[in-house]
Amino acid sequence: MDRRRTTRRPRRSQRLTARAPDAAWIDTPEGLAEVVAAAAAAPAYAVDTEFHREKTYWPRLALVQLNWGDGNVLVDPTAVDIAPLASLLEGPGTAVMHAAAQDLEVLHLACGSIPSSLFDTQIAAGFAGMSSPSLSSLVERMLGVRVPKADRLTDWLHRPLATDQLSYAASDVAHLLDLEAALRADLERRGRLQWALDECELFRTKPLPSRDPEAAWLRVKDGRTLRGRAAAVAQAVAAWREERAAEVDQPTRFVLSDLALLSIAQRPPSSVEGLGKVRGLDGRAVKGRLGQELFSAIERGMEAPVPPRPEGRSPNVDSRLRPVVSLLAAWVSQVAHQLELDTALVATRTDIELLVSGDRSSRLASGWRAELVGSVVEQLVDGSAALAFDHGSLVLEARSRRPL
Repeated sequence: MDRRRTTRRPRRSQRLTARAPDAAWIDTPEGLAEVVAAAAAAPAYAVDTEFHREKTYWPRLALVQLNWGDGNVLVDPTAVDIAPLASLLEGPGTAVMHAAAQDLEVLHLACGSIPSSLFDTQIAAGFAGMSSPSLSSLVERMLGVRVPKADRLTDWLHRPLATDQLSYAASDVAHLLDLEAALRADLERRGRLQWALDECELFRTKPLPSRDPEAAWLRVKDGRTLRGRAAAVAQAVAAWREERAAEVDQPTRFVLSDLALLSIAQRPPSSVEGLGKVRGLDGRAVKGRLGQELFSAIERGMEAPVPPRPEGRSPNVDSRLRPVVSLLAAWVSQVAHQLELDTALVATRTDIELLVSGDRSSRLASGWRAELVGSVVEQLVDGSAALAFDHGSLVLEARSRRPL
């Protein structure tokens, strides 16, 4: 049976609650090897992960769900090394995932690889006019199937998992291949399939989240507002906190709260004993070696060069062009609505500002976005095209150059 067949969207009256899919439990190296070999022979496979990171620095992988049409399995990474999954991910098959950002990070940490080809159903749905839909809502809309909803408090590391937990986990991948087929057919009909594939590839190849300790201070709430010596101390202390958290595998907030970090940056104590007076810091928690390490970080910050201010992505747009940006944003939103595209997927205000400012790194300067709106934006800015207001809509016209 052709997996990429055209799938008709069922009427609401035809929508059914999905039967809990059967899934094999894989917890041995031999079983995982068989799964990898079988899935690698398929043109596409669905993959999802369950993990926890509330109490650890590194995400703790609790479950890997796989489906390749002929098989539906749950792999237990607490019992078997999942490194062999790398050969599947690096193979020629397409990984079908939903909202894959965190899953890609977790897979990379667990087995050192990410998929060589990706079809993200949430991204693809944006090209069909749906704005970041959940997997359950997308499956119901496209396939007419109601899937069990997740329990947000599920402890995926607990063993054994309950029957309803297993059913939910298996359902996460049981419908992804049919969903991919339905989305491909829909996007092919709209003439946007290649746009979606290009966007999935850009998403797949973008850098994974950085854990550079020297940049950790920029992720602290209000950290970017610090100036001068306070910024240097914040950078040094945040770097120490990041390295310490990774070493003991605890969230950074368990090592030192953001409140304490900012308090230290703004009023650095002059001694180890002075740490006991820092707001947000329990003096008992930094006695001994830990207190010495923290104070050493403060001293490094006091002596270090002031870090350069991070360059913002949004350019300083000429004040004369700001009304133009607002007008263009309204037009882009109208185009997206008319074409049933997610507006945020087409362009953000920053994308428009960058292009208006002549920055070719704007997403509107290349690819399908340039084809759809980027080239028009450039014509509007250089004065060769114009927007007119007609019966409640903005209409693109050739510039008459005849002032009223």
